[in-house]
Amino acid sequence: MKILTSQNEITTQIDTLKSLGKIVGFVPTMGALHDGHLSLVEIAGSQSDIVVVSIFVNPTQFNSPIDLERYPRNLEQDAAFLKKSKCDFIFAPSVKEIYPKPDNRIFDFGQLDKIMEGKFRPGHFNGVAQVVSRLFDIIKPHKAFFGEKDFQQLVIIRELVIKFNYNIEIVACPIKREKDGLAMSSRNILLTENIRKKVPIIADILKKSTTFAKLNSPINTKNFVVESIEKVEYLRVEYFEIVNGNSLQTIEKWDETTFVVGCIAVWAGDVRIIDNVFYKNNIT
Repeated sequence: MKILTSQNEITTQIDTLKSLGKIVGFVPTMGALHDGHLSLVEIAGSQSDIVVVSIFVNPTQFNSPIDLERYPRNLEQDAAFLKKSKCDFIFAPSVKEIYPKPDNRIFDFGQLDKIMEGKFRPGHFNGVAQVVSRLFDIIKPHKAFFGEKDFQQLVIIRELVIKFNYNIEIVACPIKREKDGLAMSSRNILLTENIRKKVPIIADILKKSTTFAKLNSPINTKNFVVESIEKVEYLRVEYFEIVNGNSLQTIEKWDETTFVVGCIAVWAGDVRIIDNVFYKNNIT
């Protein structure tokens, strides 16, 4: 496993391997790696000859300077973690390497980035599109692997690939969870001990809502989830929307589409947790 920090270094390595017919898989991350990231790398390794993992805390997708400052960073620890995986290259560029000049591009994703995360974190997905497009241009992978935990991001990345004609297959990877059900996230380490004991209820209620939904409407299911979570001390729902998994538009009836996803953001103390649940997953 090699750690590279410059665009020229990684491009040279990847171009050589691609010329030999190697399939390149790419896993973009912001570091603070955990077993959820490792599962992406393992899936990438099963579908690719070469796996590149980027570690870059992207400043343009943070709404809060405090949140950016708090985000955990430890390249040495992350590299040690990846040594036991199928990772071949770590690309760990500086901000100047990714943005040699300010990136003023504005992306138009229609309504995809205006709702849910986009509503509460304005500009976030524009920053995601900036950095992912830069990384795609540098790495030029055959496949890129994204976790389904960030479901809205996954939909937007797929739209990015279509809009800019990237010849890249986007592979969705299942959510990796802790033993108690909590979706793995780099932010989980920021939870206090008391609150950490409470947060598994989020995934538990989402799971229970799939049974509740069989006899109830989407709006009643939404209310069930929000009311159940907000009964728990320290937890406050920022949003919970039941949406068409392709368009991300809120549905009113279950039979509107064959792909229905419930997306949630919950404040657990001062830590924000996102998760989702599939109600119908016959993707069209």
